[in-house]
Amino acid sequence: MKQIIALIISILLVEVAVSQPMRKDKAIYKTYKEGFFEKFIMSGIQEFEMKESLSPPKRSFKIDMSGMEIPASKDQFTTQWHNSPVSQGNTSSCWCFSGTSFLETEIFRQTGQKIKLSEMYTVYWEYVEKARRFVQERGNSLFDQGSECNAVIREWKKYGIVPLSDYNGLLPGQVYHNHEKMFEEMSAYMKSVKASNSWNEELVISTIKDIMNHHLGTPPAKVTVAGKEYTPQQYLKDVLKINLDDFIDIISLMEKPYGQKVEYVVPDNWWHNADYYNVPLDVYMDIIKKSISKGYTVGIGGDVSEAGFDARDYQAAVVPTFDIPSAYIDENARQMRFSNGSTTDDHGMHIVGYLEKNGTTWYLLKDSGAGSKAGGPELNKNYGYYFFHEDYIKLKLIDIIVHKDMVKSVVH
Repeated sequence: MKQIIALIISILLVEVAVSQPMRKDKAIYKTYKEGFFEKFIMSGIQEFEMKESLSPPKRSFKIDMSGMEIPASKDQFTTQWHNSPVSQGNTSSCWCFSGTSFLETEIFRQTGQKIKLSEMYTVYWEYVEKARRFVQERGNSLFDQGSECNAVIREWKKYGIVPLSDYNGLLPGQVYHNHEKMFEEMSAYMKSVKASNSWNEELVISTIKDIMNHHLGTPPAKVTVAGKEYTPQQYLKDVLKINLDDFIDIISLMEKPYGQKVEYVVPDNWWHNADYYNVPLDVYMDIIKKSISKGYTVGIGGDVSEAGFDARDYQAAVVPTFDIPSAYIDENARQMRFSNGSTTDDHGMHIVGYLEKNGTTWYLLKDSGAGSKAGGPELNKNYGYYFFHEDYIKLKLIDIIVHKDMVKSVVH
């Protein structure tokens, strides 16, 4: 009798599925002219304005989200405490903004302190370490602007950290970070070092520091908090009181063995860190959901260049059916896109909230890039945030950083 009932239920489910046609998404070409980056970050820079005036409006192939049931406001989400979104300006330092935001939230969760820390202090020392390795590897190490979220932990362990109020990396009168000229100078210098085989580590690092001191200001050797003076290392240990060994990086890729620590092979992992713990995709998604629902947050990175990601108008990311239907998103689809290069390591963000809607999960991502800030804070009620459908994370976002308490049953 039970077998007959089960058969009837199966037949009914098939009939329901057949009678309800699969959603079929459409795409449109959207024309983008000026956004937050052009109007705010780069405003007043004559060279940029000249170049922009000669450029035709940008057309992008995007999903048509009109009529779709996507979240309308960040206020719909259950969130954990985090500092308000800030702009990374014209830099490629999302890795530092997302990593710093994640650790600020962890400091609050563990100590109750609401502290805004300096991103540019970490960026400064990351460039120093890139220059050091470039010399040691005789030019066979990447010297570029990008990095990974866990670089924040690595630099804090060595150099400590300071409050934003003590080092913001902005010169007098400067509102937004702009590292274009600074990086051009550093890059040209490093190329000259390689061309001339001038492998004097002390001289190279000193020169890189001089360039950054000119553009960012010199980072402080000491800070004063509540009338007491601290070195950056002492500030980390005695004031922030956070154990940087409590965090772990997780990836989910078929190309590496599951259940082991492996290297995340992307250019921004320029120091070839091999401490990423690789897990099956369902475990990866469970870690994210468990973490954000139990009072923790998650640093995350991956691809934000897809047609299903509308940063400006909807600030949302979905996987269109013309890419792949939801039911077919699995580790094979994820790995194929990483292997063929259509999934790239573009951007780092910070998952700070979640929303259960129509039987699926949406995640609230805090962002430092310009796309999430269309219109500016006065006009955009969701300034600095994105709404990511769980399918997009499952298919396109490759690595996360979480507190080790969230992976005790997974990492051995």
